[in-house]
Amino acid sequence: MLTTSRTAPPPAPLSARRRWTVLAVCALSMFLVGVDATIVNVGLPEIGRGLDVGTRGLEWVVDAYTVVMASLLIVSGALADRLGRRRVFRCGLLVFGLASLVCALAPSLGVLVAARAVQGIGASMLSPVALAIVVNAMPDPRERARAIGVWASVFGLSMAAGPVTGGALIAAFGWRSVFWINAPVVVLALVLVALFVPESRGERARRLDLPGQVLLTVVLFLTVGLLIEGPRIGWTSPVALAGYALTAAATAGFVRVELRREEPLMDLGLFRRPPFVTAVLGATAVFVALNVTLLLSTLYLQQARGLTPLAAGATTLPMALGATLCAPWSGVLVGRIGPRRPLLLAGGFITAGGLCLVGLGGETSMSLILLAFLLIGIGFGFANAPLTNTAVGGLPPSRAGVAGAITSTSRQVGVAVGIAVAGGLVAGAGPAALAAATRPGWLIVSACGLFLLVVARTAGARRR
Repeated sequence: MLTTSRTAPPPAPLSARRRWTVLAVCALSMFLVGVDATIVNVGLPEIGRGLDVGTRGLEWVVDAYTVVMASLLIVSGALADRLGRRRVFRCGLLVFGLASLVCALAPSLGVLVAARAVQGIGASMLSPVALAIVVNAMPDPRERARAIGVWASVFGLSMAAGPVTGGALIAAFGWRSVFWINAPVVVLALVLVALFVPESRGERARRLDLPGQVLLTVVLFLTVGLLIEGPRIGWTSPVALAGYALTAAATAGFVRVELRREEPLMDLGLFRRPPFVTAVLGATAVFVALNVTLLLSTLYLQQARGLTPLAAGATTLPMALGATLCAPWSGVLVGRIGPRRPLLLAGGFITAGGLCLVGLGGETSMSLILLAFLLIGIGFGFANAPLTNTAVGGLPPSRAGVAGAITSTSRQVGVAVGIAVAGGLVAGAGPAALAAATRPGWLIVSACGLFLLVVARTAGARRR
């Protein structure tokens, strides 16, 4: 077992220009991770035709990446505190880039899913480590709050920009190009990290919690696997019932292990703070809503309406536009007036966007669809900065990294659950029945927006 005897020396102060350069470099890497989580969505029908697989297999192309990343985010943050954040960050970029090349060359679904899982390993070394680097570089609390707002906004923007980018790449170069494009971005990021990002470590290196890590991975894989495979195996089949029992046992075991360890993988004490709990659940809800929207709209537009990947990606432009305009604005509002009002705006717009599509049909006006995407994009843009600020606000830097890692984990859980739920709704539905099959999904999107109003109430109480 690794020990915790070494403490890191205090970091040398950075100039203002260097601090914001560090933020820009970290934001570039986070943009890469966020885009890769959604860029594949618009290409799923093309991947299915190219590899001859159905909707259920395609769900694993997305969720293999997100589940692995969600499982390893916290331990990657702990390793970065011990081994050096810049070192782990660079390692993550390298793993991510090499796995992207394997994805681009994958001859079968199995190879693609395995490579996507390795991509998730690399991505797990980027998300919490990037936030820890930013927090470490910004000692002033107000400057740190603005930086966290920018960081969260860039990540949110990247998630919304993925489908547009994917549609353009697929139209020009085919579905494999959504993975080839990662290579030059990774090379650029590696160079920038080497030039501008200083090395840093945690004040005290944490022990690795291997039992907790294994149990968390089991819980996430069982949960997402049951959601994906449930429609095929039957929700009350013996296999499904055994899966429920194993999930409950693994969850109970995880909580018991974490409560007994001196240095647990997940600091369950953070869940005694109502703002933190609601922020984590809110982050999950936002990414459930986004990914239900992305998958259902991708399949509906391409299979029910006959649009090309480029046209389907272009149809989501209002969503990307809303996120682009409102994410930076949200970060500014959080820095000035706190998280409550941006969260109210986020919840209202996401709810309205989902309600626009609850009656979706094969001949629904494209104007209404575009309006719904714009509303959801605006809501998504307003959501990320206040959620991150609520989760880590008021915590010392030593705990902010763990809180940020848990929040990042909750986002990826939201991605995986959203894809699994949306795929389960439309699995087996033909083009004629696809629109009706998506309708419960739009109710889920609206419910996620309503939940953000609850989160806003908690955030407002904390600010007062």
